[in-house]
Amino acid sequence: MSKKEIYNTCSENHFSLFFKSHERALRNFLYYKFGNEEQAYDTAQEAFIKLWQNCSSVPWEKAKSYLYTVAFNKSLKVVAHQKVVLNYVQQSQPVIATNESPEFVLEEEQFRQKLLKAIDDLNETQKVAFLMHRIDKIPQKEIAATLGISVKAVEKRLHLAMLALKKNIENFR
Repeated sequence: MSKKEIYNTCSENHFSLFFKSHERALRNFLYYKFGNEEQAYDTAQEAFIKLWQNCSSVPWEKAKSYLYTVAFNKSLKVVAHQKVVLNYVQQSQPVIATNESPEFVLEEEQFRQKLLKAIDDLNETQKVAFLMHRIDKIPQKEIAATLGISVKAVEKRLHLAMLALKKNIENFR
């Protein structure tokens, strides 16, 4: 296509080219997030469907960012659902004996609950950046590219998240 030709997200030809050039990378990104190839494939397909459904409101320049945002948000919903299922399974299983004192086990569980609540209390932008960086070990530069923001914005979000977590954790003792 010539440089003068304007790309259009709603054009079937342009969308097909976009799909072919980004589908594999998105699937790999989601596979990394899920650890499940089938779930990554399904989520990638859903993200492309959502992009196609909203093609008139998504400019070509923002299509990749939109696609990754939709896929990432979907993955967060799936992970949250998996956590609910896991918590249910864990609560229904008998408690396993440990060598730690009951006080230590109780304090450790209270701290874990406090930390999870502190992470849940973060605003959505800070939480996403924090989980991607600290849990998924994604570099800040890659987080910035995925979320469509600057590296400085990622640094700021991580800094604010750490300050909020530190404040909540200091109140624990």
